[in-house]
Amino acid sequence: MADGEAAQTRAKTQPLVRFDAVSKRFGSVTAVEALTLDIAQGEFFALLGPSGCGKTTLLRMLAGFETPTEGRILLDGEDIVAVPPHRRPVNMMFQNYALFPHLTVEGNIGFGLRQEKASRAEIAQRVAEMLALVRLEGFGGRRIDQLSGGQRQRVALARSLIKHPRVLLLDEPLAALDKKLRAETQFELMELQRKLGTTFVIVTHDQEEAMIVADRIAVMNHGRLMQVAPPAEIYERPCSRWLAGFIGEVNLIEGNMNAGGSIDTALGQLRIVTADKRRAGDPVSLALRPEKISLSSERPNEKLNALRGTVFEIGYRGDMSIYKLLLAGRSVMKVAVANTGEAGKTTFAVNELVWLSWPPEAGVVLAE
Repeated sequence: MADGEAAQTRAKTQPLVRFDAVSKRFGSVTAVEALTLDIAQGEFFALLGPSGCGKTTLLRMLAGFETPTEGRILLDGEDIVAVPPHRRPVNMMFQNYALFPHLTVEGNIGFGLRQEKASRAEIAQRVAEMLALVRLEGFGGRRIDQLSGGQRQRVALARSLIKHPRVLLLDEPLAALDKKLRAETQFELMELQRKLGTTFVIVTHDQEEAMIVADRIAVMNHGRLMQVAPPAEIYERPCSRWLAGFIGEVNLIEGNMNAGGSIDTALGQLRIVTADKRRAGDPVSLALRPEKISLSSERPNEKLNALRGTVFEIGYRGDMSIYKLLLAGRSVMKVAVANTGEAGKTTFAVNELVWLSWPPEAGVVLAE
């Protein structure tokens, strides 16, 4: 088999990046514990989790700035643990951008090529390509302090991409941007990644950001992987109570399994649809997203799960309203209702008695 054909076969059968039983300890503190994870060629991959979960440590080990205490890190099947950072086909964009204030935009973007002694002609050509790629044509001669936050972020991105890395590592790259610019830049990142076909690995603690940009998400906690899946699967089918609560808003209803497609709870018997083969009497939680629940003044269809509750708080968010309802036994549930009526008006009022309802398949049964 020719070398080119062998490379294509490897690309189809093995991941571009593999963390193989990787652990990292700092003295008595374990930041990453026996973690195994694969990242595919051309994937936009997110490492998501709360502060201190190990996600940035994992990124820094891939970049070469930290060395695993145990395990291997493979890039295209080759162990790169002993390879110094500047010799890895990996580049990292830091959270604070780390731009040089004494250099122009062009000087910052072309810095890595000058370090490699590239010719002036090649540097000029590649810098021009990067300026066009990040939509900063005409800004090459400006100083860094003459740029907005969003423009600085693009300069840092161009500098990270100019050497054509196999993997681009993004450590909270949008954290310094305001909310509106951050939302716009998320889609620009996605467009750029699709255009280049480069593998992007982003670290973020922002659940919404990870859900928007990533093809797959690895959710971490205390140095361990909790779930690795596409965004929709993590949101719709979380594998644990902790994960259901970490990703978005959720109502967790505790109960025990019944044999006939239902669970017994303090709110009554609730119908479910699940492939879980738990035995009758086993304790479980029903995870129910607020937008899966409907509110009505009249009793809903008997095929639905239905409960009575009193509205005691309403939060207006523009496109939707968040209702907090008090149920029997002082239980509280959140319901999200789209605002489709008159501007600024909610469907129900505080202290109003209403029906909550949802189909049996709307909830996810969790045993952990």
